[in-house]
Amino acid sequence: MEDKVFSKPIKKQFEFDEEVASVFDDMINRSVPFYKEVLELVSTLAVKNVENNGLIYDLGCSTGSTLIEIFAISGKKLRLVGLDSSKAMIERAKRKAKAYNATIEFIEGDILEFSFEKADLFISNYTLQFIRPLKRDKLVKKIYNSLKEDGIFIFSEKVISEDKILNKQLIDIYFDFKKRQGYSDFEIMQKREALENVLVPYSVKENEEMIKNAGFKYCETIFRWANFVTFFARK
Repeated sequence: MEDKVFSKPIKKQFEFDEEVASVFDDMINRSVPFYKEVLELVSTLAVKNVENNGLIYDLGCSTGSTLIEIFAISGKKLRLVGLDSSKAMIERAKRKAKAYNATIEFIEGDILEFSFEKADLFISNYTLQFIRPLKRDKLVKKIYNSLKEDGIFIFSEKVISEDKILNKQLIDIYFDFKKRQGYSDFEIMQKREALENVLVPYSVKENEEMIKNAGFKYCETIFRWANFVTFFARK
């Protein structure tokens, strides 16, 4: 379905409810620059870094696209687990996985409270930015503690620039991108208002410091377009 969520006046803050879930695949493809390419990059790196019988978690898995891609390209026996707090998202992820004959566990749950098993790799694409900073740092530490030695954490985030002029320019460039995807000025501003105080981005430096403070020995940017960044961290 085509995303028309913000074509009408908003009445609440942004949330991953049934209305958003029903159009999410269209929304994210049109709202996140190079989303398909990032998904492929993350999936390929996941497969390269996890051996047979390895465990991969996708935190904030939404409709399951990343894990379905990993299943499709892996050629390995992997345990794939997707977590999301949105019941509507999990229901769609299960239906998509069934349609693709993909063996994946999708669990409705709070990633802040969920008890992880020792894993080989965690993925978090555009999820941490929706978690309050104090809880975000604790979650990253929890991920670190739940990884096996040399385990991998790959995460993508919208970021802010420390240079205010550049930050404004990148926001303007991003708005132009969304216009090219067919969103109107009204829809763009409506969504921005709905996300106010819901999506709280860090700078690249702040993300890297969060990873370092959690104990990771290595962190590198593996993709960036304007204010969208993907990081690769190793325990």
